[in-house]
Amino acid sequence: METCVEASYGDHHYLKYKAEMEGMQTKGHIGDNLPAVTFAIFGLGRIGTIHLDNLSRNPRAKIIFCVEESDERINYVRNKWKLMEPETTFLKPSEQEKIFEDERVDAVLVCTPTFTHEEIVLKSLKKGKAVFCEKPLALDDEGIERCLDAAKKYNRPLLCAFNRRFDPGLKTVKNRLDSGEIGKVQIVKTCSRDSPKPSLDYLKISGGIYHDCAVHDIDYICWILGEYPESVSSFAHTHFEDIKQLDDMDTVCIIMKFPSGTLATIDLSRCAVYGYDQRVEVFGEGGMLTCGEQRPVGVRAHNGKGTTAVPIFFSFASRYQESYEDEIEHFVNVCQGSEECSVDGSSILAVSKIAAACEESAREGKTVYLNWGKEQNGVNGF
Repeated sequence: METCVEASYGDHHYLKYKAEMEGMQTKGHIGDNLPAVTFAIFGLGRIGTIHLDNLSRNPRAKIIFCVEESDERINYVRNKWKLMEPETTFLKPSEQEKIFEDERVDAVLVCTPTFTHEEIVLKSLKKGKAVFCEKPLALDDEGIERCLDAAKKYNRPLLCAFNRRFDPGLKTVKNRLDSGEIGKVQIVKTCSRDSPKPSLDYLKISGGIYHDCAVHDIDYICWILGEYPESVSSFAHTHFEDIKQLDDMDTVCIIMKFPSGTLATIDLSRCAVYGYDQRVEVFGEGGMLTCGEQRPVGVRAHNGKGTTAVPIFFSFASRYQESYEDEIEHFVNVCQGSEECSVDGSSILAVSKIAAACEESAREGKTVYLNWGKEQNGVNGF
């Protein structure tokens, strides 16, 4: 029996199923007897429809508003997910004020272009809505601070969507680090290479590779280490002419040094032709933990030429499907009061500052030193 328990610890699907079955036999989920959380979704682009799909399959959530400019997207979403009037109302951005004034709306999902985030977040919080916002919360640190201050002032949840914290594999790495399995961490390496290359329309509103891509790796590394870096150095280059025209980079390397002595490296690319390449390696005095190269199916072919496997996941939507599901589940729990928001406001601001320091390093060719002050010793946000 002990062998069965030991063998099951890495099977998160089984453990989730087991917890649900035990809940059925006892008192059930704390949110099952509460009213459904009513949602308004701003933006029905690639990430907006991912979250909409997860919400539509959650029995504790109800979508009553969607905001989108494109008629084509509205028609597609309305028909695919059968979101019909009067249960769900579709609005254009020019009509979105109706949502802030509607007391039926418990929570909003902000999945619009970056430059619109701060206004929607602030208006929603002021009207008592819980807010789930794709990163970044605002265009600059001052805007992020205004959002965080508003969440405190109006006492409403504000979750910034750092979805990798919810990925089962990446979360397992953190849990095993916290258990002391490999002792003191000495080196962390992450690799994040996009696939397919994002469209020019998206890149124009993305905020740049440091604030669009690097922030995920920075957040994850700081989260698993429980501290912020004291210095960062970064090098970058632009291989694609269309990205160069945007004064952005497509290939980046980052080195971070932490107060504990741990070193971390990040490599980023906007285009990996072989798939969405996501890898993590954590090396410590007692061993190493790795996570990466996940594939849609586990089939392998063995023949006279060797062994081959299917390619890794092709895009972020498939690679991080489970993290998006668990992220939304967590936010619904937060809205119903059964969980505390797991992404602390101070860490959201810290990650933005670190990303900005990395970009400054690359553009100015220097190491950038970070001073967190006595009031923020590097672990408060984690």
